[in-house]
Amino acid sequence: MEARDKQVLRSLRLELGAEVLVEGLVLQYLYQEGVLTESHVQEIKAQATGLRKTMLLLDILPTRGPKAFDAFLDSLQEFPWVREKLEKAREEAMVELPAGLEEKGRAGRRMGWEARGERRGQECQTVGTRT
Repeated sequence: MEARDKQVLRSLRLELGAEVLVEGLVLQYLYQEGVLTESHVQEIKAQATGLRKTMLLLDILPTRGPKAFDAFLDSLQEFPWVREKLEKAREEAMVELPAGLEEKGRAGRRMGWEARGERRGQECQTVGTRT
């Protein structure tokens, strides 16, 4: 799962816990799509409350590969308002953090690189990379 998708799940964790019931279609769809194993499903079902079930699912999802977030979105057929909220948060995260460029930008600023112009290209050359 991409870092920005993990961040979206983390930032909406409490809301998801309050609004999503994972016991029904959500779990079965994620199992059908190979995102969850049978062991995951049993472990989630064994939790005492709906909140704990959702929290455990949110703990497991980031470890389940690159298609886990999209499959989770698809599983939310019974919760279209939650899906919309997640999609909106994901779009906002893409604008704020386009594919990891934010971290590269921070590293460049820490090293005193300028954001544009020839100076940036010259500085990059000194460390062996070119932008």
